[in-house]
Amino acid sequence: MRQIILDTETTGLDPALGHRIIEIAGVELVNRRLTGNHFHRYVNPERESEEGALQVHGLTSEFLRDKLRFRELVEEFLEYVAGAELIIHNAPFDIAFLNHELGLLHKKPIGDYCPGVIDTLRMARDLYPGKKNNLDALCERYQIDNSARTLHGALLDAHLLAEVYLAMTRGQESLVMEVEQAPVTAAAVPDASNAKLDLIVILASDEELAAHDKLLADIDKASGGACLWKDT
Repeated sequence: MRQIILDTETTGLDPALGHRIIEIAGVELVNRRLTGNHFHRYVNPERESEEGALQVHGLTSEFLRDKLRFRELVEEFLEYVAGAELIIHNAPFDIAFLNHELGLLHKKPIGDYCPGVIDTLRMARDLYPGKKNNLDALCERYQIDNSARTLHGALLDAHLLAEVYLAMTRGQESLVMEVEQAPVTAAAVPDASNAKLDLIVILASDEELAAHDKLLADIDKASGGACLWKDT
């Protein structure tokens, strides 16, 4: 499964007021593994940032003046995300801005290019109701180093969110271990009718039992107490 962890920075909080995307970044996961294939572009919004937004991201109009407009990179961006599931922290915010930018270019909404969106803020609120669930708080909760995050930056935030997402969903990957076996033919199977087979039982060691208990505890924590195996 291909997933893109996506983040944007903007000139303000509301695209309906004419605010625009100024930075966009994506980090690729395939089967829950980071591939190193990422997308990152600064964008000339053709307008000024609000003072509050500027204090958050620090991207000045002077810095952005020679960058590509969204219309000049939209095809490259859509090719990158096409067919992937998007993972976004506070997804309604970024989706609203993406759809606004696409609408200005008379293109379809982002949902027509990507099969689904996971909102990690909503996931975190379900897992930790009543607690702070911004990206910094989640990094602290999952012991992820975010010391380089002095300002918001789309690429850094996407990388941090990838680590947070993998930590939040630990245990949801396949619990079945696939073991490759050589094909067995009838000639390779001994005749059991005249042979007495001794069943060999190998018991788990104390270390293996402790590791098993720790794995169940991690799954139980990540699923909000929904791990059934702990009670069996």
